[in-house]
Parts: sequence; C-alpha cells; structure tokens
Amino acid sequence: MDRTRIARLGKKCIILLVLFVSIYSCKKDVREAIQTASIIESVSLYEFGFKLDDFVVKRDTIKKGDSFGEILQRHEIDYSKIFKIAQKTKDTFDIRRLQVGKPYTLLCSNDSLQQPKCFIYQPNKTDYVVINFQDSIHAYSSSKPIKYVEKEVTGVIESNISEALAKQGRSVLLAYEMSDIYAWTIDFFRLQKNDKFKVIYTEKYIDDTIYAGIDNIKAAYFEHNNEPFYAFEFETDTIKGLKDYFSEDAKNLRRAFLKAPVDYKRISSRYNLNRRIALYGNRRRAHKGTDFTANVGTPIRATANGTVIQSRYSKSAGNLVAVKHNSTYTTKYFHMKKRKSKVGDFVKQGDVIGWVGMTGNTSGPHVCYRFWKNGKEVDPFKQKLPEAEPISDSLKTKYLEFIKPLKTQLDGIEFILPIEEDQILDIELNQENEITFNK
Repeated sequence: MDRTRIARLGKKCIILLVLFVSIYSCKKDVREAIQTASIIESVSLYEFGFKLDDFVVKRDTIKKGDSFGEILQRHEIDYSKIFKIAQKTKDTFDIRRLQVGKPYTLLCSNDSLQQPKCFIYQPNKTDYVVINFQDSIHAYSSSKPIKYVEKEVTGVIESNISEALAKQGRSVLLAYEMSDIYAWTIDFFRLQKNDKFKVIYTEKYIDDTIYAGIDNIKAAYFEHNNEPFYAFEFETDTIKGLKDYFSEDAKNLRRAFLKAPVDYKRISSRYNLNRRIALYGNRRRAHKGTDFTANVGTPIRATANGTVIQSRYSKSAGNLVAVKHNSTYTTKYFHMKKRKSKVGDFVKQGDVIGWVGMTGNTSGPHVCYRFWKNGKEVDPFKQKLPEAEPISDSLKTKYLEFIKPLKTQLDGIEFILPIEEDQILDIELNQENEITFNK
C-alpha cells in the first residue's frame, strides 16, 4: 500500500472519530437537556396552596373605587355568578372589607379564555383569604409559613443607637424596641459616647425569604454611664399572654403606665384648668387632657393593661376609646380616625386601640389623652405613677432559672468597637503597601 493511500485512510479514520465524538457529545447534551428540563418541571412554584403552573396568574392591588364585583366583571364574570359567590362566602369573608392598596391574585384558567377560578386577597404580609369558585364555591382564611431566626447584635454608641445599628446594616426598629423596653430606666435622648449594648432578638421571614420585621427582643444588655442594665422577656400570665421585661434580679423595668399613648411630634396642649382659647373669644376654658400631635394614621396605644369600657363616637371628642385599668385608674383617647378596640376587649400595655385622626372638635391631627384617678381627671405628668406588677414569688424561681442561659449568651457576646478615622487610614495604607509588595 503506497503512502498516498495510507494518508487518505488515516484522514478518513480521523474524520470518522471526530464525527463519532460529535454525535456522542450531542446525544449527551440532549440527555442532559432532557434531564434538566425534567428537573425544572418537577420544581413547580406553589403559593397559597396552589400549583401556579396550572393557572394563568394575574396580580394587582385594590384601587380606589374597586370592589370585588367590579374586579371580577372586568375579567368576564357575569353579575349573577358574582352575586352567588358573595352570598355563599359571606359567612367566611365580607367582600366589602377590601382595602385600597392591598394586593390580590387571580388564578385564571390556563387556556385562551383565561377565566378567573380563584380570588386571593392579602390583608397583610402573612395572612390571606381564598375565595375559590372553580368547582364548588367556598372561602377560607390562611397564613403563609413564617420562619423565626434568632440573631445577635452589639455596638458602641458614638452619637445615637440608630446610627450604631445602621452602620451594621441592622433595622433601626430595634432602636425603637429597645427605647420602649428601657423607657423608665434609660433616657435614649441622653445617651453618652461609649455607652454599649448587646441584644438577642428574633426576625420573621415569610416563605423563608421575605423579611417581615422583628418579632421580639428576647434579652438585652445596656451599659449606660458605666452602669449595666439587663432586660429579659418573660411571660407572667399564660392565659392572657402577658409578657414583660425584667432585670437580672427579677425587678420589672416598666412602670404601670406608658409616658405617652403615641409616638408624637410634640405636645401641643397640656393639662391646664386656666387655659384661654382665642377661638372662644379668649375666654377661660379648662383643658383636662394632654394633646399629642402626630400624623394621621399613627397608631394609638393603650398606656396600661385594662378593659375597654367605651368605644364610640362623640360630637366633641370624635372617635374615642376608654380603658379601665383597675379601681383607681381610667384613661381615654379622643379624636381617633378609626377605633380598633370594642367594649369588653382586654388590652395590654402597648396594644393598638385606634389611629390618630381629626374627628370631633379639633383643628389638627392629634390624640387628646385623658387620665382619671379615683374618679377625678388629673394631669398624668404630675402623678406618682405606680410601678408595673413585680414577678410573683411563685414565678420568681422559675424566672431566675429561665434567664440563666440567656444571661450566659449575652455575657459571651463581644462588643464590636467602632473604627476610628485614623484606624481606617492605617488599614488603607497597609492594604496599599500589601498590594505594592505583591506586585
């Protein structure tokens, strides 16, 4: 066999080998593509208990003027069916309660008609209402799964606690929570440089990934003016679900009453029996309340535990709520935009009972806070208010055992010291020298 024929045969073998490898590789790619597709198909998206792949999903928010009927009519559902749906589900959910700005989801048939089969309304991040009319008509309420994650944070004050938290990418809501816990022991407007803090708290996540805020602070340590202040959350009444914060020696950190029922901008008018009002010809007109100015919609909170004895509208006070705390103290809250609590409700200190508004006789948004002691209206700022109830002797031993691991955990957290500007410069210079050396 001559050299020419051998060369030609060699070329053919190489071509056949390349072709074989290409075909094998192609088949392998196809196999992998099919396997990948099957994996993607098996990982279907589920939400609200439905496999979303089976529907055409349409999401929107409730607009001003929207109603349940109008939304469905826009999607080709006739009025008679809408009426039937509303009648069959009215005992579970009142369709008139849809609020502007809240999200809703329509699950529609996965075909050219795309007819709605299910309406899902979300009044908040976690809860939702399903009105299902694809087969039989029924409605039910449910909640998305919430994951609780415990976290730790520590810091040293340079100017204020919000800044110290923000530098670490932590929510400033922690600052509000801590100021509430230490409201009667530390003035957060007068913090000193080099004051220190440590916090153990939990965050909420919806469906494992959607951040839903801070759930609670389990334990905290604050060092103010070189004086240590521990705080541990403890449930004192399992029936009513009452929780409070106590020191390491079981003393309650709170007073029986909050200083104010609202996060306010300023006090526009104090308790004054000799106040003169220009609107009434500069005549003397006693003002027996304290007016806290705040934006419309700001939550109004009960200043102490108690039972709601009034929840009504008055021509002068507007929407009002009255809370009887015990045989000695009663508080009232005037000019609400909307009332949340009804007569007979037991409310805990800090519970939202309504929202700031301008109802009744008022010239601006505020809450008029009224305070009764032994049946007489008094100035709450001039009262020696009682401390909150201490832990009972029967619970004290349980409490001290409960806080042992939390205190050990707190004490084991090391403070993160702030980096000074000259330290930052040193770090930058060291990094620059290191880069130069590596070159």
